[in-house]
Amino acid sequence: MPETLVAALHELAEVYQQAKGDHTFWDGLAELNRTFVGRPTPLYPAKRLTEHARKDAGPGCGASIWLKREDLAHTGAHKINNTLGQALLTVRMGKKRIIAETGAGQHGVASATAAAHFGLACDVYMGSEDIRRQHLNVVRMQALGARVVPVDSGSRTLKDATNEAMRDWMGSVESTHYVLGSVVGPHPFPLIVRDLQSVIGRECREQCIEAFGSLPVEIVACVGGGSNAAGIFYPFVDDPVVLTGVEAGGRSSQLGDHAAPLTHGSPGVLHGSLSYVLQDENGQTSDVHSCSAGLDYPGVGPEHAFWKDSGRVDYTTVTDNQALDAYLMLSRAEGIIPALESAHAIAAGVERAKALPLDQHIVISCSGRGDKDVAEADRLLQSRASSIY
Repeated sequence: MPETLVAALHELAEVYQQAKGDHTFWDGLAELNRTFVGRPTPLYPAKRLTEHARKDAGPGCGASIWLKREDLAHTGAHKINNTLGQALLTVRMGKKRIIAETGAGQHGVASATAAAHFGLACDVYMGSEDIRRQHLNVVRMQALGARVVPVDSGSRTLKDATNEAMRDWMGSVESTHYVLGSVVGPHPFPLIVRDLQSVIGRECREQCIEAFGSLPVEIVACVGGGSNAAGIFYPFVDDPVVLTGVEAGGRSSQLGDHAAPLTHGSPGVLHGSLSYVLQDENGQTSDVHSCSAGLDYPGVGPEHAFWKDSGRVDYTTVTDNQALDAYLMLSRAEGIIPALESAHAIAAGVERAKALPLDQHIVISCSGRGDKDVAEADRLLQSRASSIY
């Protein structure tokens, strides 16, 4: 990290360490989660999606599918869990402005929402390609009082927006907190974001025991930077539960055609942490592609890299076409339009359910709703012959 940010990172680590031991911080966040976010989000029995999976399952197979409905949280995704907590830390540090990066726009909307709630100024950096793909979220951010700053460098997507947000922070650390949106970047960001998102897994654990009397056999979540996956996985890490992370397989396995660093990448440093990165033979970060703007990132959180190397989490990929099919599948089977990010988890989760016994239960993290993606999904679907029924 640039030397100008080291002091800010140490300050943030110290403030968070104090907050972790302060029950008033967690009580305040819990009250916001209850009254403002609408937590706990439901654990939903996807009965028609389960029936759809069982049609193609072998004898005695076809586990019951449950959805952890983060799409029902305020602003439409899990991102609000993190931004409210970091906004509280911003207030603790006495800072009056936040900045954020965003790809799909959900973190930008959640940051703008938290800023409006606490009376903070807010600038959100967003690649111009993502501004095109996620116009609805741009309008939402502006309505909330945030300034959306277009980024035209590089691939004009999430990595480039993160670069620009880092540059801003270097020149404004005394008055500004950078609300990093995923479990990526330098310490203490991966720790903070994981802890704030772990509310997903803690709720899910209690809800599973109440709903079917045990822990699920498997949990599936999409992985870009990896915050929703880390949030739902972490409370189950020490349990006999299969954890499956789903990366963006894009168009092909060729470098530049996907966004799957855990599957196809190699160890490297990106935005202040050592993890798996998509890079060329000279160590230059490569361009990435996904139909989903929120998964369009060449790196991944370092804790995911640890889970991969230790064998605790299984990581796989889902292609653009498979995600688009799952987007329609869930919409038509359950009346739930998922974000294209979440559609990657749906696609993999349904396939996994087909291979599991009938008496088992599998949970899929539905990390966000699809309002932001309907125009882009329609454009992509119109360009191919698409029918799943």
